[in-house]
Amino acid sequence: MLGFVLDFERPIVELEKKIEELKMLADSEHLEVKDEIQRLEKKANHLRKNIYSRLNRWQRVRLARHPDRPYLLDYIKYFITDFIELHGDRLFADDPSIVAGIGKFRDRSIVIIGHQKGRTTKEKIRRNFGMPHPEGYRKALRIMKMGAKFGIPIVTFVDTSGAYPGIGAEERGQAEAIARNIKEIATLPVPILTIITGEGGSGGALAIAIADRILIMENAIYSVISPEGCASILWRDASKSSKAAEALKLTANDLLDLKVIDGIISEPLGGAHRNKEGAAALIAEEIDRFLKETEDFDANELVRERLNKFYKMGIFNGN
Repeated sequence: MLGFVLDFERPIVELEKKIEELKMLADSEHLEVKDEIQRLEKKANHLRKNIYSRLNRWQRVRLARHPDRPYLLDYIKYFITDFIELHGDRLFADDPSIVAGIGKFRDRSIVIIGHQKGRTTKEKIRRNFGMPHPEGYRKALRIMKMGAKFGIPIVTFVDTSGAYPGIGAEERGQAEAIARNIKEIATLPVPILTIITGEGGSGGALAIAIADRILIMENAIYSVISPEGCASILWRDASKSSKAAEALKLTANDLLDLKVIDGIISEPLGGAHRNKEGAAALIAEEIDRFLKETEDFDANELVRERLNKFYKMGIFNGN
């Protein structure tokens, strides 16, 4: 049973609980209720499809932030072997909000980098709720450059509300760190895949999302600002976040239409938080496809196409 339930999920969870109770009762009392269980399971499946196929943008935002949603270390557990985490930016400190290292994916070495939010209160504080300091981005760039030196493909996982906006982070060059990452990652001569698994918040996400292919999970979001931040600026009222979410067009389908991302990774019915293993399997297939398609890459062509990809984004009218 889920530890946290969103309001629009509650009818599904209550029905699932009723089915489990009926199964337990049937086992303990030796009752013949197979037909009733099948009827309720059919009803639950129909309810899931009906609810999750009609989610609005704000509901997608809430799913992207679901506390039970899998994070990078969960995915590493499912499909990465021999993972070696590497620490520190060699300038100031290590930033636990960014996990970076090298591991094996189906017997092939890859560099893995991504945000890690933390689950328990203690871990959330240690990882700063997945909001990196500049040393986190410098660590990410250091590991990416190491991977490029040895010709190892890079896969990044984005899940952050944004870069940490604290005074210390600004004093240590937060904006410069993000800008440098964007500039230098753009010309790394190895294949780069980015997967947005939860929140993709502004420059905090973009700093590790300059890739040859950018994929987003079905219930993830990617935006220049959070709905709360947007509502506070436009209407001086953070309670209008749902209205802001509609205006921002930050869902997977919106981003595909805007050509900001290259593809959508489907999630198990109900979201990744309801079936972590199933979600991991779907991501693994996309990683495998990308690695096979870029196996015989030409470095110069790869960089040229990557740069052109970002040059084409957006519309500029000089009149």
